[in-house]
Amino acid sequence: MPTHCIPFRDTNYFSPLICDYLDEKSALKPFYNRFPKTDNFQDQIAEKKASFSKASRMVLVASLNEQYKNAKISPQTRKNIDALQNENTFTVTTGHQLNIFTGPLYFFYKIISTINLCEELKAANPKHHFVPIYWMATEDHDFEEINYFNFDGKKVPWNRKASGPVGELDLEGFKSVFEMFSKQLPKSKNSDKLIELFQNSYIANTNLTEATRYLVNDLFAEFGLVILDGNDKNLKKEFIPYIKEELINQSSFENVSKTNEKLNSLSENYKIQVNPREINLFYIKSGLRERIVEIDGVFQVLETEISWNKKQLLEEVENHPERFSPNVILRPLFQEVVLPNLCYIGGGGELAYWFQLKSNFEAQKIPFPMLLLRNSVLLTTTKQQEKLEKLGIENKDLFLKQSDLLTKVTKDISKIKIDFSEQKEHLKKQFEDLYQLAEQTDKSFKGAVSAQETKQINGLEHLEKRLLKAQKRKQSDILQRVKILQDELFPNQSLQERQTNFSSFYLEFGDQLIQQLMVNLQPLKNEFIILNLE
Repeated sequence: MPTHCIPFRDTNYFSPLICDYLDEKSALKPFYNRFPKTDNFQDQIAEKKASFSKASRMVLVASLNEQYKNAKISPQTRKNIDALQNENTFTVTTGHQLNIFTGPLYFFYKIISTINLCEELKAANPKHHFVPIYWMATEDHDFEEINYFNFDGKKVPWNRKASGPVGELDLEGFKSVFEMFSKQLPKSKNSDKLIELFQNSYIANTNLTEATRYLVNDLFAEFGLVILDGNDKNLKKEFIPYIKEELINQSSFENVSKTNEKLNSLSENYKIQVNPREINLFYIKSGLRERIVEIDGVFQVLETEISWNKKQLLEEVENHPERFSPNVILRPLFQEVVLPNLCYIGGGGELAYWFQLKSNFEAQKIPFPMLLLRNSVLLTTTKQQEKLEKLGIENKDLFLKQSDLLTKVTKDISKIKIDFSEQKEHLKKQFEDLYQLAEQTDKSFKGAVSAQETKQINGLEHLEKRLLKAQKRKQSDILQRVKILQDELFPNQSLQERQTNFSSFYLEFGDQLIQQLMVNLQPLKNEFIILNLE
């Protein structure tokens, strides 16, 4: 299973902000706590240990035991949950939406990065224990983002009406999804396993939270992954002081807004991912998740008749903290309040909004976790690698825009040199003499020389483009093979990991898929991996 790695910056798929972070640019240091290197974890451990109480550990373990009471729990996961009672146990966390059948491949890369980092930390810190956490985003309500997965170039959709937190959705309509998916599968042992996994997850459970827990637990329980649902009354009780702070003082709006201004001032290429609201909380009940707003001292739930005065609102928080749901600004704070967490692992977009939050953590006196970009992977097969070799394409070339890739291949295989750089330089030197002559006459002649130079340079560039176009026609058969191959590896001209579902590879490689990813993903390496599956 040979692997190749290239820097994230060289892929051209990652933002300047993330690339600068990986390069540890000094201007970004105020926006994170410690850079994720093995040696830096000792200080992070000490900081978190001092702030996370024994009582909070007991609440966390009790909540996890309750959440797992109807789930089959592996010895490895049982050991990790029990270990969380110990003051020398810490977590590494990733989070993700409840995508149908895991959604795109990067779901796997998030979780495996988290598991493997825990293994690395244990090897470097044998006196401590590290638990990988998958935080299920059960309180999200963006149903359109999760209600399908891609298989064989087509969407497999879950069509239904939805409102409220997605985790509470019943599984109405999944039989038709199952029938649609299973019809597309060939007959094989691996397809039988996929069908069984889908049935046991989505047909045998009652809501999307239970289905996702079953699915992820079945895939990763042997590695000790602990699955946590933050939509939990006892965990929300731990967050009550911060809910009240948000409702009454609305400090996160000011803190995050100031940070956004600072990030904007650093570079116009640093895009702000999220903008805070005055109140960054939703109110949730069955089928309802709507924003809370304050208007003239009255707190209201949008699109409803629910409202409170300040006293009534604080009583509601005390009595029903589970009804208050943090948005993207506050969810990270909630996570760090209820977990003995050291590091959050996420994609580029996620880390970008975490950079906006550090000042709010400092104001709330909660340690800010280390931020690690998850592993990114391009999976190839031996057959595809053989085609690349025959076509003379290097792995890094695959990340070019398709038009640039086809141009590069044309120039590489053409017997004619399709580059007029030498001719352009020769022409410029000739015009240098004319410019010297023009200096001895009037300005109008100098302008005429300049216009003529531009005309002739443009003429050469036009001829160069025509020659390239002619050579592309001549090499059309080869270029078509290049196009087909890149389209296979970069569906919709996007990263494979953002489009393709794991089932496409599981059909061919079965359990070897996860095993090879476990062996090859190195979370602290900070490079894009091209992994050839065998």
